[in-house]
Amino acid sequence: MKKIILIGRSECGKTTLTQALKGDSIHYHKTQYVNHYDVIIDTPGEYIQTKNLGGAIAMYSFEADVVGLLLSATEPFSLYPPCVTAQANREVIGIVTQIDHPGADPEQAERWLRLAGCETVFHVSSYTGEGIWRILEYLREDGELLPWETDKQEGENI
Repeated sequence: MKKIILIGRSECGKTTLTQALKGDSIHYHKTQYVNHYDVIIDTPGEYIQTKNLGGAIAMYSFEADVVGLLLSATEPFSLYPPCVTAQANREVIGIVTQIDHPGADPEQAERWLRLAGCETVFHVSSYTGEGIWRILEYLREDGELLPWETDKQEGENI
């Protein structure tokens, strides 16, 4: 199972995506510190928005197999500079969030992520579930179950 770290500015949908990937109910929760959930590392947006905390993102990325750069489809600009993925020694994917928002422009967000260097880009809506399964399939290796899927199956057999 690949472990992913989710990076993006505040309110781009990192925690909501984490909840959707785990199959949890969606509820607002402000991430105050780095959270580890089995194969998902959820980071506060302030870490990417503040140069003094950027080093922490680099350190936590060493614990992941994949870096997920999130960009909301409602963003008027991108925080990610061109070719920034070249600095990572991990695979970097792009994730366009909030694609179901009325003011969304997912194509623009994807262009920005590709300019940043993401070769693989997913479009997701954590609320409708669109695209979530594609990320789950991407994280699986050799058809294995995610940790929370194993827990649910064990609970069904009881």
